[in-house]
Amino acid sequence: MKNRSTSAAASSSLTALHNRLFFRVFQVGNMLQRQAAQEIGISSVQWAVLGALSSPRYQEGMTVTQLAEHLAVSRQNLDGVLTRLERDGHVVRVPDATDKRTRRVTMTEGGWGFWNGLQATIEAFYSQSIHDFSFDDKVACVHFLNKLLANMRNVKLG
Repeated sequence: MKNRSTSAAASSSLTALHNRLFFRVFQVGNMLQRQAAQEIGISSVQWAVLGALSSPRYQEGMTVTQLAEHLAVSRQNLDGVLTRLERDGHVVRVPDATDKRTRRVTMTEGGWGFWNGLQATIEAFYSQSIHDFSFDDKVACVHFLNKLLANMRNVKLG
């Protein structure tokens, strides 16, 4: 009997730990969204889109599908974000050179100016958010978040 109750208690503790872990991930995402809008003036998804498009490997832009997969968002959610970024003159969707049915998203000259103008604010945001993390803490955090993300991509229930 003791063995069963010890096992049940351990299972309950492990479930509670898992709940805390995923709740903290949820809270971090929500706090990023809130603080990005309040302190930087754009949504976290807009920030992520501009950040992705600013990468040297995407100088020719990204297809909408590539961008949605890269950001792990639905195409429907991404469409609204892209519409706002287009309205503000930061990005443009153009037909792909090889497949006219596909749209490629690129940053405009104004978008580059906007993005470059945000860099000092973004760096200050990063610095304040992780000011008490050591270099090793940062590396470990990235490692474990990458591991969690990879594992979550492979979840198949039922």
